[in-house]
Amino acid sequence: MRLGLGFLALAFWAGLACGAEPTLAQKQAQAREERAQLRGRIESLQKEIDSRESSRRDAANDLKASESAISSTSRRLAELAARQKQAEQELERIDAQTAEQKRELGLRQSELGDQLRAQYASGLSPWTALLSGDNPQVVGRDLSYLGYITEEQAKAVRAVRRSIDALAALQAKTEAGKKELAQLARETTEQKQELEKQKEQRQEVLDRIEAELKEQRGQAERLARNDKRLGGLISGLEKAIARQAEEARIAEEKRRAEAARKAEQARLALERERAQARKAEQAAREAQQRAQRQRDELEAEKARIQVEQARARARAAEEAAARPPVPSRPDEAAVVRGTAEGKTDAPRLAPAEGFKGLHKGAPYPVQGQVQGKFGAERPEGGLWRGIVLRSPEGAAVHAIAPGRVVYANWLSGFGNIMIIDHGAKYLSVYAYNQSLQKRVGDIVGTGDTIATVGATGGQVEPGLYFEIRHQGTPVNPLLWLRR
Repeated sequence: MRLGLGFLALAFWAGLACGAEPTLAQKQAQAREERAQLRGRIESLQKEIDSRESSRRDAANDLKASESAISSTSRRLAELAARQKQAEQELERIDAQTAEQKRELGLRQSELGDQLRAQYASGLSPWTALLSGDNPQVVGRDLSYLGYITEEQAKAVRAVRRSIDALAALQAKTEAGKKELAQLARETTEQKQELEKQKEQRQEVLDRIEAELKEQRGQAERLARNDKRLGGLISGLEKAIARQAEEARIAEEKRRAEAARKAEQARLALERERAQARKAEQAAREAQQRAQRQRDELEAEKARIQVEQARARARAAEEAAARPPVPSRPDEAAVVRGTAEGKTDAPRLAPAEGFKGLHKGAPYPVQGQVQGKFGAERPEGGLWRGIVLRSPEGAAVHAIAPGRVVYANWLSGFGNIMIIDHGAKYLSVYAYNQSLQKRVGDIVGTGDTIATVGATGGQVEPGLYFEIRHQGTPVNPLLWLRR
């Protein structure tokens, strides 16, 4: 009994040492925790930036509220459009079912009419059969035939009734679908009106500060201040990313040390159980030698069975202790790719070894005419540290490579801006956006829609301002984008 309990304890410690493969829910919980930590650090960084800029806020900061509202309303309109399309498809499906049910009802009604007309034409009824004066056997056959016809007619009537009920149910679904479409149409109209109102408010702000913007565009000092602000933001983001990676490394080292400690405990327990098994085997041999051949044969057999069971448990414990610990972090196959359909709130998971950085030949974030040459002087003063891609307002902006969103907010001089960390200390910057479609902590893939083109931050013409930075230093984007 003590030997069996010892092997059960050994198997328990071996299971702890080997570790269990984390479930998808555990991986998602870990991803949510990492995203929450990153967002907390980004919020702290944003508060520092806002605090430093509080003394230099000018009239351009009035754009923040209206342009952020336009971004949120645009995202809501996109969600309404998707739901409306879904409802229209469902209504089309119900209409097709209704047409099919009407056709089925027509067939059933036609069958019932044919039966009634045939019976009327034959002149056969229960009363005519009974009063005909024919042979009773003939009358009996006629009545049996009438019973069969009556049963078929009843079946036809029930089929017509079922078709009518099914048609009524489909019509009720149609009415519900039309009401939902009407509600979606009303809400879409309200959102569009709200969007137009927000755009009018933004235009009023632009008109009010137009004179000041003209003067500011001629001052290199403003450009230097904006560049310094963006550089400080990116520097803070890189520190936050590095700090999170270091914390993950320390946590992994602690996990490995704990797994090694438990494996050593399992090994020692295995040695103890092996020693007990050897003692039990020796005791069994001595009992067999002492036992008389006839009288102690049954007892010797029981001892042999106990020895075999002890050996089997020792082998099982040894195999369990020999299994290597399973890593707790998800592998690259666990990375969720593709597009969000808006479905579930479960976040994507980053690769276990982290993102690989940028590679030359990346796709353009948006198609449009390139304005400005990296490193050249700008007409209003200062140097180009990125490029501007002129594109229609509302055009989709795409991520140039896989990564994690580390900043998505409004920043003076850049409007609605998004920054993505691609690993290996590479960041991509997307500014002047009308709407930001992703949030801090979201994992994105190459080509995912992350924003829409706009003219925020005091711009006059719509376009996308785009930068690539490595270790905080701007690099020429055209050398990294696909030719």
